[in-house]
Amino acid sequence: MSKKVSIGFIGVGVMGHPIGKHLMAHGYDLLVFDVSDVAVNAMVKEGAKAAQSTLDVANQVDIIFTSLPTPAVFTEVMVGKSGIVAGQKAKTVVDLSTVGSRAMKHAAAGLLAKGIDLVDAPVSGGPAGARAGTLSIMVAGKTQSVEKVQALLECFGKLFIVGADPGQAQLLKLLNNMLSSTAFAITSEAFVAGVKGGLDPQIMMNAINAGSGRSSASQDKFMKQVLPGTFDFGFPVGSVCKDIGLAVEECEALGVPMWIGNTVRQVWNHAGKHDGMKRDMTELVKSIESWSQLAVPLISSSLHR
Repeated sequence: MSKKVSIGFIGVGVMGHPIGKHLMAHGYDLLVFDVSDVAVNAMVKEGAKAAQSTLDVANQVDIIFTSLPTPAVFTEVMVGKSGIVAGQKAKTVVDLSTVGSRAMKHAAAGLLAKGIDLVDAPVSGGPAGARAGTLSIMVAGKTQSVEKVQALLECFGKLFIVGADPGQAQLLKLLNNMLSSTAFAITSEAFVAGVKGGLDPQIMMNAINAGSGRSSASQDKFMKQVLPGTFDFGFPVGSVCKDIGLAVEECEALGVPMWIGNTVRQVWNHAGKHDGMKRDMTELVKSIESWSQLAVPLISSSLHR
């Protein structure tokens, strides 16, 4: 793809900022917008140009990337009164958010009516993967549109093309996130039980990671955020609640009984409601510790006694 193509980016926060940096590092110019002036200014310092609104972006560029927090915000940005749909220039939108297949299909239909193609491209790998440019990108959309943006997507991750219809990649991403949040919840329960039973935290996790109980939770989040006591994975509890809620709803709509999924959903919702939706997801360990009435106030404290 020519580096002369005009690219916009709406939503340049925790994920959008590092992804945008990778695009610029590969020689592409960016026009950015975010409701947060701080986020926009941070991108301008990296070399991007600032737009005044979503519509301003859609009036100036050919391709727009979006990274948005909720289905409601996503829908407003895509097909709202002053959304991308009202723009005069943009013809391809690549959405990197996790918003569910229903919101994605609704937006895709609205945009298509105005001659704009929507590529459904949610990402997995978290802030660390975004910074490293190693995200897993699940992609669904028209073949021609996917081919048009493939080189751009490859600037920050590996593509897995799952279908031609927007919404299919959303389903896969939600299933992935549900598995990830379930693994972290059960690993947290096992970890707290081990600590309460007198096991050494480091030896316990080393043994689990060498055995059949290992998962991305035990190998990654526990080793990098829980054991060191930093709890800074960068993904809030509220976002976990949103994603697993969407996942359970989509699975139930497909006729799949979600006994385990619903239980895990309740665990995360309870932790968010009582301990804070803005806390880092790895702090679920602290919630479970509290519910288990450990003598030491924080897991991180127990690691350094």
